[in-house]
Amino acid sequence: MAVKLNNKAYEYAKQLIKDGLYLPDDRDAWSEHRPSTEQENEFIAAHGIEEYARWYLGIDDEENEDTKGHYKFPYGDFERAHRCGVLAAESRAGQYKYIDIEQAAAHLHGMIEGAS
Repeated sequence: MAVKLNNKAYEYAKQLIKDGLYLPDDRDAWSEHRPSTEQENEFIAAHGIEEYARWYLGIDDEENEDTKGHYKFPYGDFERAHRCGVLAAESRAGQYKYIDIEQAAAHLHGMIEGAS
């Protein structure tokens, strides 16, 4: 799997945080806050796959870019960035040695902590 940083999503996440559109929630809240498959599908139907892509820090080059499988490491709920989502992305990226994604998520984490 060739997963790399989605720079557009990273820039979008930084802007969301700068604009105050983030939730400084608890580390373990991601399983409750993460969008469901149904919510993902509804979002794509309403906004398209390009807008969907802005909510995922990773891109899997082995998957078709017009599919949800192309996008990895979600960090928000299609409205706000979530601290718990950023932490989950940071942790998982570290486990799989996706250093660029791990570092980007760590930077977002720092931005949220600094803004809170």
